[in-house]
Amino acid sequence: MKIDFSKYADGLVPAIVQDYSTNKVLMLGFMNEEALKETERQGKVTFYSRSKQRLWTKGEESGNFLELKSIAVDCDNDTLLIKAHPLGPVCHTGADTCWSERNHSNDFLLYLEDIIRLRKQASPDESYVARLFAKGINKVAQKVGEEAVELVIEAKDENDELFLEEAADLLFHYLLLLNAKGHNLQRVIEVLQKRHSK
Repeated sequence: MKIDFSKYADGLVPAIVQDYSTNKVLMLGFMNEEALKETERQGKVTFYSRSKQRLWTKGEESGNFLELKSIAVDCDNDTLLIKAHPLGPVCHTGADTCWSERNHSNDFLLYLEDIIRLRKQASPDESYVARLFAKGINKVAQKVGEEAVELVIEAKDENDELFLEEAADLLFHYLLLLNAKGHNLQRVIEVLQKRHSK
């Protein structure tokens, strides 16, 4: 990756940060060569702050770091596209993005994973998701098995509505199990993509 840091007088290049999962543009910062090296070294997006006149790791005060996933350079070698996983709101105002957009995917399943993460933290008295998680991994896995059996039973009948309801139940509980194991749908998609590319 060749980046032309000499193109601008201050030696800084724009760095556009995009959410790795949702593809939402989160913020724009500037990097010099040292900031890029620090980003690669620690795996957390680091900029050169023009106001502070020093390297600045996003989240160093708030804890809302940007975990680095990938870096690409544009066709003119003078702008970076950084894909990252945000550990909280990105904007200093508390908004998800610096354009006050909500950072969720247009893909409903990825959005549903966000809802599951939120409900997991709720009181078990108020949330089915929290109640199921409170019972432990065995109960979550058992529920996936139960829903799979119910889907197979409905597949043998002619009632499309019931079949689709059971398919939705299985998919929902599968997402719960992924979360319980510390994974997400994107990780599964990556496995499928690797298999497909062979």
